[in-house]
Amino acid sequence: MNKFKRSSRRRLPPIRSGEIIDYKNTSLLRRFISEQGKILSRRMNKLTSKQQRLVTVAIKRACILALLPFLNNES
Repeated sequence: MNKFKRSSRRRLPPIRSGEIIDYKNTSLLRRFISEQGKILSRRMNKLTSKQQRLVTVAIKRACILALLPFLNNES
């Protein structure tokens, strides 16, 4: 009957209520960047559209101010 099973356990939100999306909060912003240094999609981040816009702006500002790398070519 029902093809899909829903998990009864609720997922933790990626951004907790006390955390502020800010360009200075690099530990938070690093969670939303891929290994190559690209901004992850909203579907992968599990963010609302408003949160994704704020994260994107904060990541771009942090890159311009050299708090985060533009590209991550470590490998």
